[in-house]
Amino acid sequence: MARRRHTPEQIIRKLREGEKLIGEKFSIEEVCKHLEISEASWHRWQAQYGSMKSDDAKRLKELERENARLKKMVAEQALDIDMLKEVNPGKLLSPDRRRRAVVVLQQRFRVSQRRACRVVGQSRSVQRRPPTVTEIERRLRQRLRAISGKHPRWGWRKAHALCRGEGLVTNHKRTQRLWREEGLKRPSRVRKKRRIGTGRNQRLRASSPDQMWALDFQVDVTVDGRQVRFLNIVDEFTREALATRAFRSCTADRLVGVLDEIIATTGRRPTHIRMDNGTEMTAYAMRDWCRFTGVDASFIDPGSPWQNGVCESFNGRFRDEFLSCEVFHSLTEVQVLAEDWRIEYNSYRPHGSLGFLTPQAFREQWVPTEFEQQLQLA
Repeated sequence: MARRRHTPEQIIRKLREGEKLIGEKFSIEEVCKHLEISEASWHRWQAQYGSMKSDDAKRLKELERENARLKKMVAEQALDIDMLKEVNPGKLLSPDRRRRAVVVLQQRFRVSQRRACRVVGQSRSVQRRPPTVTEIERRLRQRLRAISGKHPRWGWRKAHALCRGEGLVTNHKRTQRLWREEGLKRPSRVRKKRRIGTGRNQRLRASSPDQMWALDFQVDVTVDGRQVRFLNIVDEFTREALATRAFRSCTADRLVGVLDEIIATTGRRPTHIRMDNGTEMTAYAMRDWCRFTGVDASFIDPGSPWQNGVCESFNGRFRDEFLSCEVFHSLTEVQVLAEDWRIEYNSYRPHGSLGFLTPQAFREQWVPTEFEQQLQLA
C-alpha cells in the first residue's frame, strides 16, 4: 500500500476532528483508528500544528517554499563566485580564452554550458562555433614550435625576428600571443649579483694557448638523490673544455690523475693553473704535482669566484645547456653524456668571444706573434 502524505490543511482538519472526538470521551486509540493514523503521527501533529489554523498552515507552507528558493539562490550565487575565482574573469579578453574557460568550468564544477557561458560572459553561439585557423596562422604556429625545439633558450622576440624575415608575421603581439598559447615559455634568466674586487692573480691573463688553465667543481644529483661532482678544466685563451669529469667524490689524487691524463693525451702542459682555495686544490698532493711539473698554482682570493671568470662562465653554460636539460640515472650515464657534450662544445658549438668560432677551430687558426715565438723558444 502506497504511503499517504498529508498536506498541512488536511492535518489541521484531522486535528480538529480528533479534538471533537476526544471531547466526546473517545480514547486516543479510537480517535487514531477513526482518523486512520498512528498515535506517533497524532502527537507529532499536535506538537507542530496544534495551535494553527488553515490559513496559518498555508502561510507556513509558502514560507518553506520561499526558504528553499532562497537557499537555492544563495547556493547558486556561491557557486558562481567560486567559478569566477577559478577562471579569473579579468584576464578573459578574447573569445578563445572564454571558450576554454567555459570548458574548464563544465569539467570542474559539473555545470551546464548555458550556466558556464553566463558566468564567463560568453555568447552560446560563439561557444558552439568552432574556432577558425587560417593557413598562415597554422604555418606560423608550426614555425614557432620548430624554432623553440631547435633553440630552447630563445625567447619569442628572436623567434618573431626570424618569422618576420620569412614573411610569416608583422605584428609582434600576434607572435607573443601564439608563442604563449603553444606553451613555448623560455626558462627565466637568473640575475647574478655584481661582484666588485680584484686579486693579485688578475695580472695573469692568458695571451696564448696553454698559458693558463682554470679548474673548478660543480655539483649535481642523479635520480636516486646521490651527489655527482664535476671537475671542469678550461683553457682560458681558447675557451677549450679540457675535462668535464664526473665523480661521486673527487680527492686531490684523482684531480692530479686527471691533469696527468690530459697532459699525456694532448701533449700540452700549462704554465699556470687558476683555481680556488678548495681542499682538493690546497692539498699536499696538488702542491707536489705543481712543484714536480713546474706549473705555477695561481689561487684566487677566498670568496672571490669572479676572479676565476672564464671557468665560472663555462660552468654557467654547462649548467644551462647540459645539466638542466638532462636526467641522470647512473654515474656511468653521467660520464658518457658529459664527455659527449664536451666534444660537441669544443668542435661544434660557436663561441661568441672567439668570433663565433669553435674552441678547436680557434686553436687551429691561432698564429703566435714574433714575441710569443721567442718566449716559446726560450
